[in-house]
Amino acid sequence: MHDGYLYVGETTTISRFNYEPNGPVGSREAFVSNLPRGGHSTRTVVFGPDGLMYVSVGSSCNICDESDPRRASILRFSPTTGAGADGSAYERFASGLRNAVGLAIQPATGLIWATVNERDNQGNEIPPDLITVVRQGQNFGWPGCQPPNATPQDTGRDCSGITPPTIGIQAHSAPLGLAFYNGQQFPAEYSGDLFVVQHGSWNRQPPAEPKLLRIDFEGGRPVSARDFATGWQTADGSRWGRPAGVVAAPDGSLIVSDDQAGALYRIAYPTT
Repeated sequence: MHDGYLYVGETTTISRFNYEPNGPVGSREAFVSNLPRGGHSTRTVVFGPDGLMYVSVGSSCNICDESDPRRASILRFSPTTGAGADGSAYERFASGLRNAVGLAIQPATGLIWATVNERDNQGNEIPPDLITVVRQGQNFGWPGCQPPNATPQDTGRDCSGITPPTIGIQAHSAPLGLAFYNGQQFPAEYSGDLFVVQHGSWNRQPPAEPKLLRIDFEGGRPVSARDFATGWQTADGSRWGRPAGVVAAPDGSLIVSDDQAGALYRIAYPTT
């Protein structure tokens, strides 16, 4: 939601609709067109405190050198001009992000945080998936670097200027949605903490468990990570659900989406 519009990320387009909370939704307008298709296909949209629109575009492959500079990047657009009919009027804000599925703005700092699904088929424990601050001009290394070193497939690459992630989590845990908690329902120690959905792996044995992770922040900085909600995966590795997104509701509860069970869960803190 930004300045009276609802923005929707689609694979090749960022659409927007005139929106009034108590009125009808307006007609669809293609605000950014001609984004890359194929490969990692989700497009996440957030607006920063600078009023500019940030869009994540994942890679076309697991590991490859991309010919399209928009791939494996976070792009920045002006909300007044969009990107033009051909989608060309953009700025490459950050790169080397194989698939930054989730984006969120930290309320206390205005910083952009991203969840990044790292490369597959490198082994059960490498490389870690990422939860990281993203700043302008940073390169996080994909495809040739796994900070601080080059990948085994690309030992000759210079990785000296690569940005290390803020947080590395279990390999192949597939972090997707994330949300900072600024509600009043949970105890005070939750204020400013970050909730991250882990979708779970497809190429790890045993499979990484779908879960909701809580990153504890103190003074605006992460100090620990712990499981917050679990139970979607049984002991034999089978799953009855896979959480995908999380938002903090106006009443202070958390709403978690599940794209396998086709459900929304509301997590509330008991008051009695």
